[in-house]
Amino acid sequence: MDDIVRVRRGGSPLILSMPHAGTEIPQEVARRLNETGLAVPDTDWWIPRLYDFADALDPTVVEARLSRYVVDVNRDPSGTSLYPGQATTELCPTTTFDGEPIYQDGMAPGALETGIRRDRYFWPYHIALRSEIDRVREAHGYALLYDCHSIRSVVPRLFEGPLPVFSIGTNGGQSCAPEIEAAITAALAEAPQDEGSEMDLGYVVNGRFKGGWITRHFGEPDMRVHAVQMELAQKAYMLEAPPWTYDEDKAAQTRPVLRGVLDALVEAGARIAGAPNEGGNR
Repeated sequence: MDDIVRVRRGGSPLILSMPHAGTEIPQEVARRLNETGLAVPDTDWWIPRLYDFADALDPTVVEARLSRYVVDVNRDPSGTSLYPGQATTELCPTTTFDGEPIYQDGMAPGALETGIRRDRYFWPYHIALRSEIDRVREAHGYALLYDCHSIRSVVPRLFEGPLPVFSIGTNGGQSCAPEIEAAITAALAEAPQDEGSEMDLGYVVNGRFKGGWITRHFGEPDMRVHAVQMELAQKAYMLEAPPWTYDEDKAAQTRPVLRGVLDALVEAGARIAGAPNEGGNR
């Protein structure tokens, strides 16, 4: 399973899920992709590097190694859309976010192959994540799941206009305690707001992105598992076009805000649980 998912165990209640940072593609899939598919443009680029500051919080990190083009581990495994009536990509995507085909003609996966990929590549990520959630909750009495994502700030097929830099998803408040959503929102409100500037660090809660399958499936506040998705506009830390270069200057402005969000999550989680604060101080 190490070739599908990488797990690094930490000692705190915090779990970072990185389901779309992988770029590896098994040969049986790669040989059928076209040039667009092989370029994996919809990757959540540089997410492990962007969040390496979180090591100070001693989190558990669960990271997918395979590209989302093999199977999208943040989709409903039944194939049901999480956003009915809106454009999206499938469990085994056949197009990019922009609607461009990623397979050579006649080479896209059908229902049978989708089922095989679900068993072979989807479930191992979720088994690993469930195992870590159970372990962390057993150790601390609760678990805090933070699902790390990023996307280009402008994708007309998926949403109108530019996306705010920070999009928080809590499945409409169902995946975490209200105190956690409020604490994260307060942390984001402290970020610089320069409307119209490229680096306006604006935010939205439960806007276009309300949380994918991971947030909705694992977030069970009544069971002491609080889940939050962060969808970050890539313009805040990288070039939003090939070669997808990491931008140290932009990241230096964004990372402190992300640290504030994680601190708020950890502190609010500890307050709810009545436990000592195991994270940093904001």
